[in-house]
Amino acid sequence: MKTYLDCYPCFLRQALEAARQSGADETQQRDILNGALDALRAVDPASTPPEIGDVIHRMVREETGTADPYQQAKSAATRQALDLYPRLKALVSEARNPLGTAVRLAIAGNIIDLAPVGEYDLWATVERVLDQPFGIDDTAAFQRALANAGAVLYLADNAGETVFDRVLIETLDLPITYAVKGGPILNDATEDDALAAGLDQVSELVSTGSDAPGTVLHRCSHDFRRRYDEAQMIIAKGQANYETLSGEGDRLFFLLQAKCPVMAGDVGVPMGSIVLKQG
Repeated sequence: MKTYLDCYPCFLRQALEAARQSGADETQQRDILNGALDALRAVDPASTPPEIGDVIHRMVREETGTADPYQQAKSAATRQALDLYPRLKALVSEARNPLGTAVRLAIAGNIIDLAPVGEYDLWATVERVLDQPFGIDDTAAFQRALANAGAVLYLADNAGETVFDRVLIETLDLPITYAVKGGPILNDATEDDALAAGLDQVSELVSTGSDAPGTVLHRCSHDFRRRYDEAQMIIAKGQANYETLSGEGDRLFFLLQAKCPVMAGDVGVPMGSIVLKQG
């Protein structure tokens, strides 16, 4: 997905929020905003939003000396989601269509996204998504792909959302490789975040080898690129994975909520839509 002009104010907001999460004082925050403005002037406009976001957040981490500004927020989101885990499992076990319910729950978990959302009501989102019609519904293609795949590569998004991914993975009768970030960026899930959510119990954990948002393939490790190239089916969670991988082919299935107007416009759905989109 291309970067739109409307993305630029969001990058500045993210820079300021990350600076505050890092404990920066007002002078540092002003310097970081000025640095973000300089970075936006210099960046290649052909870059995807996650590639630009990577530049901004790397600058914040370097300026503040804080390796993971969102560590506490990630831990809190994971604890909150784990508290709901028994209720999520009950919803799936009692559902007439367990797979469909698990897919919706995975999409509901995508609300845990500090880049565009900030604050959210997690259980209210679960209830909404369970009843909400899809903006794009490629369920039939998704089910065919599952039936034909020998295994699935699952691209993680955010910490806490990982618990909702676990519920879906536990519903799939296939070997799953769960790919997380190689280092902290925003509230994206790293290996530690996936371990905290118990993903090692239901999947093989691997790192993309990159600490950029989404999945920027040229930044990923050779081992991950091999796994990506060989995967028969790929589930890609969240907006950043859509932003970096849209157009990568029919073996990809994007599960997300359209949480900002720019994303909604690019996907072609109303703001707030839930999406299961192939390719």
